[in-house]
Amino acid sequence: MSKRFQELDWRPTPMGEISLRRRRHLPTDTDVYEVKLGDEWLMSSMFTAGEIALADLGLAECEGGELDVVVGGLGLGYTADAALNDERVRSLLVVEALGEVVEWHRRGLVPLGARLTADPRCRLVQGDFFAEAAGSGGFDPEAPGRRFHAVLLDVDHSPEHVLHPSHAGFYRPEGLRALAGHLQPGGIFALWSNDPPSEEFNSALAQVFPETEARIVTFDNPLQGNTASCTIYIARAR
Repeated sequence: MSKRFQELDWRPTPMGEISLRRRRHLPTDTDVYEVKLGDEWLMSSMFTAGEIALADLGLAECEGGELDVVVGGLGLGYTADAALNDERVRSLLVVEALGEVVEWHRRGLVPLGARLTADPRCRLVQGDFFAEAAGSGGFDPEAPGRRFHAVLLDVDHSPEHVLHPSHAGFYRPEGLRALAGHLQPGGIFALWSNDPPSEEFNSALAQVFPETEARIVTFDNPLQGNTASCTIYIARAR
């Protein structure tokens, strides 16, 4: 296999075949890590501004000095890493559906793996975020019913473009209402979306949360020589 491209891992999973690749980006002379699930491109280390903004913008809305935070979706770890850069975060629970992705971090196959797994505030847990959001037990298997100051979610491409049909109900008022039950009073829910702001999803948020907004984040796209954008939704619980 070419030194410019290496498949670091490939596994069949219940959600489809997942692969981790590393390639050399010659214009910047850097290694780029990419994840595919079936035919879907999930993430690339070349585009991390949205994942980082999810943590930065969501946590900026949090009040108080000691924060317990959930990140839904581990991926390459950029949202979790950005959250840990906030000194107020005393605990971070990262819920990832695929054990293979958790293993990449524990084995050091991805750049941020060693840092995340070495931070005593951070715990990586394999689990179904959407099933846990809908249930009464919540996200922490060691403390059922535990509530958090912030939940930051980056799993699906957008509320309308989900990776699995079972996720769709989460983005409706009843799913969001269940999620809000796992937040502390005044807690923050933040969501990354690859699509422009959705009126339908904004309406669903507003039926559950008294304060909501959608912020557009722009960033450079070196592959096309222009700018790209994503949406970060932010909602505050009662």
